[in-house]
Amino acid sequence: MPFSEAQLDRVRAVSPTLHVTGADPGSADYSRVDVLYAGAPPRDLARAARLQWVQLHMAGVNGLDAHPLYTASTIPLTTTSGVHAAAIAEYAVAVLLALAHRVPRMVEWRARGGWPEDRDRWPLFVPVEVRGATLGIIGYGSIGRELARIASAAFGMTVLACKRDPGRRADPGYALPGTGDPSGSIPSAWYAPGELPTLLARADVVVNCAPLTPATRGMIGARELAAMKPGAFFINVGRGASVDEAALAAALREGRLAGAAVDVFAEEPPPRGHPLYALDNVIVSPHVSGFLPSYDDKCVELFAENLRRFLAKAPLLNLVDRALGY
Repeated sequence: MPFSEAQLDRVRAVSPTLHVTGADPGSADYSRVDVLYAGAPPRDLARAARLQWVQLHMAGVNGLDAHPLYTASTIPLTTTSGVHAAAIAEYAVAVLLALAHRVPRMVEWRARGGWPEDRDRWPLFVPVEVRGATLGIIGYGSIGRELARIASAAFGMTVLACKRDPGRRADPGYALPGTGDPSGSIPSAWYAPGELPTLLARADVVVNCAPLTPATRGMIGARELAAMKPGAFFINVGRGASVDEAALAAALREGRLAGAAVDVFAEEPPPRGHPLYALDNVIVSPHVSGFLPSYDDKCVELFAENLRRFLAKAPLLNLVDRALGY
């Protein structure tokens, strides 16, 4: 990664035994590397025969599906999951409030340079109440936990959580200080993936935060969308391929859902004429919910903590389970 010397110095400060260098991936000499931080790890693992651990500059590993490091190696991999959890949770809150308070419609009327008749202002702009609503979160990791914290504390929302193993409620992953729900105490109900229709039927707002794995690909289709409350909102900050986008567009077009916000797509950028572009009850953003000016600084802090753990032979944060896909 193109880290600055100041950022590399923060890594060097972990231990005087470390020799820390930065290099372009195309010309890097991996032959003496024990630990690698990379966004694009080498495909030829023979170039890195000493490699003991790779810290990835990504939160999800679905982009490594065909990479030898992921498919043909047992070298430990860790991710930056949790670094941008607060930013993505804030995005989810922002678009929920925008949808509920008809902000896209306000922008539309401003562009017209007009003002609706008094008799039309109520039906056009009366909001949906967020306070006290029920929030269903699919994927209760770092993003979902921070969203739950904000929603419950700021808006008194009831939180429902769906995760692969709802019996394991504590969060073992990385979280920024003061964020999230480390103990899993916020949700009022927990659901396994097979119980997802029950969560969908109860929630006024559904937010998908799940990683893309074989188990979550196509997880939200026409049947699941039909199980949602009429007039509910759907927000996707997980992965686009988890959702049948044509089915989502149909549910929105037919008025079965009140609105949606979509930051991730199965194909990025989406093809011209994508059905979600044509709908006025959808907020579409170009996969930017995790943008964070301090992202690299926070990644360096996470990497430094993992280096301390590596040198102490302690468990690493955000260790990827290849069998689960995250």
